[in-house]
Amino acid sequence: MALFFDAPWFDAKLEERDLSRAVLAAVAGLSEAELALVFKDQQELSAGQVSAFAELLGVSAAEIADRAGISTPTPGKGSPTDARIAALERRVADLEAEIARLKGDD
Repeated sequence: MALFFDAPWFDAKLEERDLSRAVLAAVAGLSEAELALVFKDQQELSAGQVSAFAELLGVSAAEIADRAGISTPTPGKGSPTDARIAALERRVADLEAEIARLKGDD
């Protein structure tokens, strides 16, 4: 488990998929400023955001949680309500990412 947010690893994964940090932010329901804080290890990710990162980057949620720093929650360890909220957050994030893509903001 990474002690701090592994920004180079996340940037490499984004580059592999030809994606930007703006798309990652939109998928996770974060502003670009909030994502910058995450990358500087100044803001934590929620379990739903971990799931959104994992889906976008094509890796497991556990891998994201490991790379995102020591106190990052792994999805699936909460209540059924947490899982439902995480699923809804992913759907909203997917819609926001699609809107951003259609607008050409990526």
